[in-house]
Amino acid sequence: MRQRQSACLDGSAETGRSASRAPRASNRIRNGLLGMVLGAVCAVPAMAQQLRVPPIADPASPEHHAGKIVFVELITPDIAASRQFYAGLFGWTFRDLQLGGTQYAEASLNGHTVAGLVHRPLPAGEHRQPAWLSFIAARDADATKATAVRHGAKVLFEPHDIPDRGREAVFADPQGAVFAILASSSGDPPDILAQPGEWIWSSLITGDPVAGAAFYRSLFDDEVFDLPAAKGYRHLMLATEGQARASVNSLPANRPDIHPYWLNFVRVGDTVAAVAKAVSLGGHVLVEPRVDRHGGKVAVIADPLGAPFGVMEWPAIQSKEVPE
Repeated sequence: MRQRQSACLDGSAETGRSASRAPRASNRIRNGLLGMVLGAVCAVPAMAQQLRVPPIADPASPEHHAGKIVFVELITPDIAASRQFYAGLFGWTFRDLQLGGTQYAEASLNGHTVAGLVHRPLPAGEHRQPAWLSFIAARDADATKATAVRHGAKVLFEPHDIPDRGREAVFADPQGAVFAILASSSGDPPDILAQPGEWIWSSLITGDPVAGAAFYRSLFDDEVFDLPAAKGYRHLMLATEGQARASVNSLPANRPDIHPYWLNFVRVGDTVAAVAKAVSLGGHVLVEPRVDRHGGKVAVIADPLGAPFGVMEWPAIQSKEVPE
């Protein structure tokens, strides 16, 4: 493991500490992630069999960036309410796709696909919340599955082909965080800086960051950088191809019951204003805006149905390149 005093950025180096002062917020996150485990397993088979979804890269790209989070999908019991919230907050527009009973909405910004929304109705009497599912680029889904299982992951849905999308699979890592892998048939998006309204960063919040980082390194050959963190906490950065990809952060020390999870951040011009707008649209603040290590403000929000995500300011002069 390498040590680096780097400005390569972290979206939630202190998210755990902020959340530890808000037990109700932590419960929302925990419950949402348990819902994601169940919702992803139930929703993906239907998609695989019945739905043609947009390619990851359009036009097709020769680029492949193993270890990069290339797509996110929201598993939600109310796709109309989710659409209304994210359209109002980020200006996303939507295109509805529905085949074989599976309802899917493609979210776009300025003509570029930014996310997918998958409708998964809740059985009567259940109260699990929606959550975002992160797709990490892999060159070979089957080989990555074999490595993941060998290092302690649980397969939630076996590798399968999605027309126009590629080959994907869903796992829980050894500590329980749910993620997906995707070997895109159209190539991966280029390494360019996300614009406001697009996903810019991802963090794994987990009980053992060192073990967590080692697991993902085994899958994607990440470089792992140990960055400064408060006493009792760890903040590790994952990088491939000289680009920062994600961070791995400690769970709150006083909340060991929280389920490990991946948290994704959308770039915004003004975090305080974005949080205020999210609240006006029915969202809930999980972690109040604060200045992060790179100088911009970050916050964590739950949408009106409970799915957690982050918002982050990103200085225009700051890149994701890892300094030599």
